[in-house]
Amino acid sequence: MSNLLFHKEDLSQKKFLVTGGAGFIGSHIAEYLLKHGAKQVRVMDNMVNGFESNLEILRKYEAFEFVKGDIRNPEDCLKACEGIDHVSHQAALGSVPRSIKEPVYFNDVNVGGFVNMLHAAVQAGVKTFVYASSSSVYGDEPTLPKTENRVGKCLSPYAATKKTNELYAQVFADTYGIKLMGFRYFNIFGPRQDPDGPYAAVIPLFVKGIMRKQEVFINGDGEQTRDFTYVDNAVQANIKGMMSTEEASFNKVYNVAVGEYFTVNQLYETCTRHLGIDWKPTHREPRAGDIRNSLADISSAHQLLGYVPVKKFEAGLIETIEYFKTIYDK
Repeated sequence: MSNLLFHKEDLSQKKFLVTGGAGFIGSHIAEYLLKHGAKQVRVMDNMVNGFESNLEILRKYEAFEFVKGDIRNPEDCLKACEGIDHVSHQAALGSVPRSIKEPVYFNDVNVGGFVNMLHAAVQAGVKTFVYASSSSVYGDEPTLPKTENRVGKCLSPYAATKKTNELYAQVFADTYGIKLMGFRYFNIFGPRQDPDGPYAAVIPLFVKGIMRKQEVFINGDGEQTRDFTYVDNAVQANIKGMMSTEEASFNKVYNVAVGEYFTVNQLYETCTRHLGIDWKPTHREPRAGDIRNSLADISSAHQLLGYVPVKKFEAGLIETIEYFKTIYDK
């Protein structure tokens, strides 16, 4: 994690909960808070997608507390929110193709679990609650760049769960007065992203395949574009969101991205160049539910949260490749 500072407040009297904090993005958020002297950082994770190795990083800090719990269980959510000032809700199931195979499971976790967490946060008197949404909510809306007020038809159960989260957040804000903020993540990548399993993210898969000279697949022609966003930018949005004192910033959703796009072919070429390995990919059929082009307008997050991308595509990719090299060189 970089030494960039995303807050001005004294965190030493503040208590935080990060759900999904043993996962990729959640562990980076929790580490930032611990590193900068938060009074308490509680992580709740059921360890289905979380990693013990991420918890080991956090356990070095005295202010860290781990609660094994499941957001589908209302009692676990209530227990996790007790005495907490600020919540960063990252616990969710990802993966568009997996959601197409397991729509009921995705709804139970991503929608049911989200409502449980909102309800628990209201009951516990949490001051601010920020949560992970997704650029997938833009669906078939063709306009580029993507602006928060223009969304299309959802293309997958995963997208539908995230759109539903935003609807529930708006209702809870209006009905219970809780200060909420959603972040539409655009292709977040970085160290600690899961490199294994059938639904592994594209960058770890590329690096692993190139280094081991295994078959690497690109879906379709590879000319689909993505606004690849380094994980420190997602951390920044969460910290600034939880710490916001700007009334106008709440009860909204924000794009969290860089505001630049690259093709998947460009991503692959950059990986081979930095690894110094000439290895050709295999193209296969396009994937169901995938958006063709993705580029974010980040002006709203900039104006209301002071969000400015701290690390762009290639700099973040180099750092990520170096991290995965340490894993795959073993």
